Amino acid sequence: MKISAVVITFNEEDNIEAALESVAGIAAEIVVVDGHSTDRTVKLARKFTDRVYERKWTNFADEKNFGDAHASHPWILSLDADERLSPKLREEMLALLNEEPDAAGFSMPRQVFYLGRWIRHSGWYPDRRVRLFRKDRAHWEGEYVHEKLVITGEARTLSGSIHHYTYRNISEHLVRIDRFSSLGAQKLYAAKKKCRWYHLLVLPSARFVKSYLLKLGFLDGFAGLVISVLNGYAIFVRYAKLREIWKKGERLEPFSD
Repeated sequence: MKISAVVITFNEEDNIEAALESVAGIAAEIVVVDGHSTDRTVKLARKFTDRVYERKWTNFADEKNFGDAHASHPWILSLDADERLSPKLREEMLALLNEEPDAAGFSMPRQVFYLGRWIRHSGWYPDRRVRLFRKDRAHWEGEYVHEKLVITGEARTLSGSIHHYTYRNISEHLVRIDRFSSLGAQKLYAAKKKCRWYHLLVLPSARFVKSYLLKLGFLDGFAGLVISVLNGYAIFVRYAKLREIWKKGERLEPFSD
């Protein structure tokens, strides 16, 4: 089993070395696709591989498909720059190297480290994703945000986690919400969706209840409370921005259903 690790980057100098170090001994090749970073990301990535491609950023799915297409080996390990293979996941993948699995891919849980603790609830875990897959049996889709891997065939499961260091603090979390809510609003606008009163009042509250109570966010302590509140806030901002987009393009309709 030969694996190419594919990582997409943009200004990830604080993360890229740890991400690439975590695949050492697993990946026979590392491919990095960079969106013209302005920091030391490319320089640091080239310490691990000469397969570094710089190109204008388009979207997450396109960047990942580009990287997969430039991989030499039949199996792809897709990792984000702020992710690492846990020791247990490394052991499972090392065992796989000795065989040629008949599956199309493998899914694994993803666990976030946030506000000083590993999150085990709040709707953030287990967050199982297929990240190891055969190149000829999968591709990425999605023009805006939250790219999706479409896989043809059986996906087997691994128990080791991908460790995700997504936000260093609440400020970074808010910056990401601002960016992703804009992309989400653009996606809704492209689908000709409109903002209604319940999108701003009901959905954010429902998302908080789901994260904090139904998904047991309260067991994650203060971090769970922050996650749940910001999950609801992200919904509110996405639809508020959608309404703003429509307001710029047409006369504002009555705020009703």
